[in-house]
Amino acid sequence: MEEFRSFSFIRSNVCLSDYTRLCVGGTVEYFAEPESESQLLALLKFCRKKNVPVRVIGAGSNILVPDNGISGVLFSLNKPAFCGIDCDDSCEPFITAGAGIKLVQLITQAVTVGLGGIEGLIGIPGTIGGVLCDNAGTSNDNIGQWVESVRVANFDGTISILSKSEITFGYRSSSLDTGVILSATFRLELGEVTELSKRMQKFWILRKSQQPCRELRAIMAFNSTKTGTSASDLIERVNLKGTRIGNAMISESNSNFIVIEKNTNNNSNAERSTVDDVKRLIQLVKDRILEKTETELEPSIRIW
Repeated sequence: MEEFRSFSFIRSNVCLSDYTRLCVGGTVEYFAEPESESQLLALLKFCRKKNVPVRVIGAGSNILVPDNGISGVLFSLNKPAFCGIDCDDSCEPFITAGAGIKLVQLITQAVTVGLGGIEGLIGIPGTIGGVLCDNAGTSNDNIGQWVESVRVANFDGTISILSKSEITFGYRSSSLDTGVILSATFRLELGEVTELSKRMQKFWILRKSQQPCRELRAIMAFNSTKTGTSASDLIERVNLKGTRIGNAMISESNSNFIVIEKNTNNNSNAERSTVDDVKRLIQLVKDRILEKTETELEPSIRIW
């Protein structure tokens, strides 16, 4: 920690189970929560100079951290400097959101001011930075198609503003993982607030009805195939719904979710073993579906 003594916003050996949706996993060597862009850029320059590896965490909604933790610096842009939303004062349908804002907050604010198009993404977890990196979306829509530009802090401590034409958005992927996303501007569609609100509520109800009970820690396991076949259909076709390995189980309500019952006995050893349970369950599903259907499923979970 001595070499980072000049950075007051860094903590060492932080347990990441408090920062991920599944609430499991090991520690990170250094956890950075910069309060300004200048602090962020200074630390990025320092890490580049010292060859310290850098990662970024958003809402932790699709991340599995190994039991033995990760080295280097992990950035979390959860401070107000990275969590603002700004609507264009002109008649143009633009809205800008900081990377730390959750997608649901962006959609809600956009609808409130009569900007639509992205309400179909309501209910998808994650921060703006995270959903842009993964180009999160549904079978009919994705966040990338609404992007006008993205502001990025490069790992050398400089800032770039990338237009949509300079960004590659693929299926559940993008070219935005080469830096730290600071904010993004979206070109939406002008609409009537009441109608947009109704659409948003309809999509919200539908999305929540398809997800496991809130009492469970749950994470979506796989992307749909590029041909449009849903992972849940494939999992049910090979009779894996409800399959359990240790503390991890394929959800009974939506087979594309892995669920973990909340730990009530404060057994840290059980929590740590759960990481391996999830990895083994993912591999079991992949192997069975490849064997039975000749389809290769791609995990939506990022395994660090």
